[in-house]
Amino acid sequence: MQRNGRLGVDIGGTFTDVALETAGQRYSTKILTTPEAPERAVLEAISAVLREASLSPSDLSIIIHGTTLATNAIIERKGAKTALLTTEGFRDTIEIRHENRFEQYDVNIDLPPPLVPRRLRFPVRERIDARGRVLVPLDEAGVSSLAQRLAAAGVQSVAIGFLHSFTNPAHERRAGELLADRLPGVAITLSSDVSPEMREYERFSTACANAYVQPLIGRYLADLEAMLRREGFVCPLFLMLSGGGLTSVETAIRFPVRLVESGPAGGAIFAAEIARQCSLDKVLSYDMGGTTAKICLIDDLKPQTNRAFEVARIYRFKKGSGLPLRIPVIEMVEIGAGGGSIARVDRLKRITVGPDSAGADPGPACYGRGGTAPTVTDADLLLGRIDPAGFSGGRMALDRGAAEEAVRCEVAAPLDLAVELAALGVSEIVDENMANAARVHAIESGKDARGRTLVAFGGAAPLHAARMAEKLGLDHVLVPSYAGVGSAVGFLRAPIAYEIVRSSLQRLDQFDAVAANSLFSAMRAEAEPIVRRGAGEQPLTETRSAFMRYRGQGHEIAVPLPTRDYHNEDAAPLREAFETEYRRLYSRVIPGVEVEILSWVLLLSAPAPSETAAAAPGSKPYSPKPASLRLVFDPDSGEFVEVAVHERRNLEPGAFIPGPAVITEDETSTVVSRLFDARLDAFGYIELTRTALPKL
Repeated sequence: MQRNGRLGVDIGGTFTDVALETAGQRYSTKILTTPEAPERAVLEAISAVLREASLSPSDLSIIIHGTTLATNAIIERKGAKTALLTTEGFRDTIEIRHENRFEQYDVNIDLPPPLVPRRLRFPVRERIDARGRVLVPLDEAGVSSLAQRLAAAGVQSVAIGFLHSFTNPAHERRAGELLADRLPGVAITLSSDVSPEMREYERFSTACANAYVQPLIGRYLADLEAMLRREGFVCPLFLMLSGGGLTSVETAIRFPVRLVESGPAGGAIFAAEIARQCSLDKVLSYDMGGTTAKICLIDDLKPQTNRAFEVARIYRFKKGSGLPLRIPVIEMVEIGAGGGSIARVDRLKRITVGPDSAGADPGPACYGRGGTAPTVTDADLLLGRIDPAGFSGGRMALDRGAAEEAVRCEVAAPLDLAVELAALGVSEIVDENMANAARVHAIESGKDARGRTLVAFGGAAPLHAARMAEKLGLDHVLVPSYAGVGSAVGFLRAPIAYEIVRSSLQRLDQFDAVAANSLFSAMRAEAEPIVRRGAGEQPLTETRSAFMRYRGQGHEIAVPLPTRDYHNEDAAPLREAFETEYRRLYSRVIPGVEVEILSWVLLLSAPAPSETAAAAPGSKPYSPKPASLRLVFDPDSGEFVEVAVHERRNLEPGAFIPGPAVITEDETSTVVSRLFDARLDAFGYIELTRTALPKL
C-alpha cells in the first residue's frame, strides 16, 4: 500500500491535538496532555486517529510535530543546569540587560532573573573587535582549567558567548572544541551559531536559552523518535519552527530555542491558508486554547514575521519584562487567556483572569480531576455555552456542580454576586484582555485591527469570537473546519524551510555589492543542506530581506530585498525600498540622513503543501432544524434565554442560522451572539456576519 498519510501533532499546555490527512480525507482528535511524559499523550492521540482512519503506522509518509516543551521549560525554570563562558569584563551582561525600565513608575519593579546564575558565569581572557580582528588571543589554558570547575559543579550544558563573535567566531569555536574534548556528554552552544548578530545582550540571552533547553529537548526528541520506530512508524519526523518552516530532528536538537513558538506558528499558518482559500486580504488570526490566546495579523495572505521575541514575560505581559530571543518568529502577541486560565478577585475587588492556568492536571474544576480554582471553561459552562454531556464529543463529561462551587467561592461570594453574573464577569474580563491585546499589537505594528476578518480556531476561540468581534468593531468572523485542532492542521501546510541571518554593517552611500553577494552565497550554502534533508530534490525558493535604519538610530526595520546578484548601483533602489517601509510604519521619512544595513536575512524553503479541496458550488440558503434547545446566558438582558443548538456535522453549505444560537462539534462550539447571523459557506466554514440592527 502506498504511504500517503500526513500527520500533524501539537502539544499544548492543556490538550494534545492531532490532525491526519489521507486520500482527500481529514481526521482529528484532542486529548489531555500528560505533562509528566508528553510523548505518552502524543502516541495515544496518534493511535486514536489512526484507528479512526483505519490506517497503520506504516501508512504515514510524514509526521510534523510542534511542542511547547521548550517554552514551558524556560517559563517554569525547569531546564538544565547551564553555565556561560563570556569575554572577560562582560560576565554580567545578561543581568545588566539594557539598564532600562519597562515600567517607568513602579518603584518595586522586578527584572526577570537570567537563566544562568552569576556563580555559573565564567569570564575568559580574549578579545575580538567589531571588525573581527583579534586584539587579545584566546586563553586556551584558562578555558581548559574551567572544564574541571564545570564538571565539579555538575553543569549539564554550556553557552559560549564572546564579544563580537558574530564577525569572527574563531575564539568561540576553539573554546567549544576544548570543552567538548574534556566534558563528554555536556551540550555546548555557541552564540555565533545560534544567533550570529550584533547586540551582545540579545545574542548571549539566546545562547543561554538554547543551552538551557538543549538537554531536555534532545532527550525528548530522541526518545519520541525511538518510540515511534518501535511502534512501526518508518516515516520521517519533522519539527515545526517558530518562523513557520519545518526542520529535521537533528537541526531541532542543535537549535531547540527555535521551537519556542512552534505551536502558535502552526496556527498562524492555518489562518493564512484560510485567508488564501477565501480570498481575504486582511485577517486577524485568533487562536485560543486551554492555556493561552494568540493574536496574529495576516496581510496579503502572509503572517507578520520578526527577528526578535520575548519569552516568559513576568510583568503583565509587558514588553521588556521577558527574556529576549533573536530567532526567526511569526510575530504575534500571546497572553495568558485560555480555557484553563484561573479567575480570582484581587485586593481592589476586581475580577482578574490569568496568566496562570490550571493546565491539563488538575485542569478546570469542571474536569473533575481535583481542580478547585475557577477558570474560563468553568464560566463558559455555567453560562450555557458548553454542553456538559457533549464536551469533547461526549468522551469527557463535565461536572457543572464543581464549576458552580468554584466560581461561587472564589468570585461570586467575594463580590456578593449571583453565580451567573460572576461567570459573566470572568468571561467579559478575558474577552476584553484579548481584544485589548489585539488593539495594542496592531498599533505597535503600524496597522489597524478594524476592517479585518476574525479567523477563530483553537478549542476555546469559537466560544468567544463573536463577543471579541463586538469589542473590536469587526463585522465578520470565520470559524473554519477542524478549528479545534487548527495548529495541528497548520503544521500540514508548512514548508520545509530554514532561515539564516548574518550581521554585516554596510552604509548605502558606500554599498559594496561584492561583499553582499558573497555573504548571501555563504548563507545559501549553509541553509541548503539543512533544507535538502527533508525537501530532497524539490525546487527551492530563496527569499531575502535586510534590517536597515537611519544612521544614529538605535533600532532597525525589516526591508524586503530582491533575490539576485547586486551591483554598486543598487544603493538607490535599496534606499527607496527602505523609505517605503519606513513611511508605512512612521508616516514620514528623514531627509538628508544616511541609511545603513545591519543584518542580512536569507530564507530558503521548499514548496508548501496547499489545501487542494475546491469550494462546492453555491448552495441556496436554507434554515436547518435545530438538534436541540439550550438555555444560554444573555449579557444584554441579564437572563438565560432559550437558543437553538445545531450540530455542525449535520449542516450543509448554505445553512442560515440567526443569532443567538450555538453550533456544536466534537472539539469546540461556536457561540452566535444576537448581534450576528451565521451561515455555512461553500467550504463548510461557519461565517458570522454582524446584523444591521440589534435583535430584540
